[in-house]
Amino acid sequence: MKIASIATILFGSAAAFTTTTPFHHETSTVSNTFLKAVELTPEPEGGEELTKVSETSLPGSRMKNMGLVEEDNSDGDIYNFWLTAVAKGDEIKKLRIKTEKEASKKANFPGFRKGQIPPYAQPKMTMFAIQEAVIKTCEASLEAYGLQSLQGSQGEVNVNEDMQEVCKGYKLGNDIPFTATYKGKFDAAVQAASEEGHDTAAMEDVVVDVEAVAE
Repeated sequence: MKIASIATILFGSAAAFTTTTPFHHETSTVSNTFLKAVELTPEPEGGEELTKVSETSLPGSRMKNMGLVEEDNSDGDIYNFWLTAVAKGDEIKKLRIKTEKEASKKANFPGFRKGQIPPYAQPKMTMFAIQEAVIKTCEASLEAYGLQSLQGSQGEVNVNEDMQEVCKGYKLGNDIPFTATYKGKFDAAVQAASEEGHDTAAMEDVVVDVEAVAE
């Protein structure tokens, strides 16, 4: 499935960092603190619980369709979605190691030998890795639930947790649960294939039941 890129990710009311490039991080601001587990923003009332198109994708996640977008939706096919998911600690750790390796190739800080990352820059690299892990998780949610994201400002993803509270004492390797909202569309091809698969499975169940009665 072709996944349209999500343009921006905003974290909580304080917005610990944002990205200006779809699913990339070429321009970002980061907090100097680390993440820790905090109480998630309460789940919104209402909405329709979505079923995954792939049961093996994004385990432990949930997605709700919160209804049609009222503005800039002339075709009537853009919806508001709410997601709860987990950025996996092992993924964050791998991205953190990769980030440090790449940064050390260009590092040239006053008072430190070339290639050495000073202590004050370490939290920023951890935040950078967390950012990437959350982006990847949001991207995976599109595929898991048969959705397409939107281009431009409509593709903005809002992570609901306040990073000023989350970013304290994060231990590398720990999972980070989060909730997010974004606008998107249903991927017609994926949804059709999923419904066809369910219909086929239902027909097979009927055949089995008939054969059992015949015996």
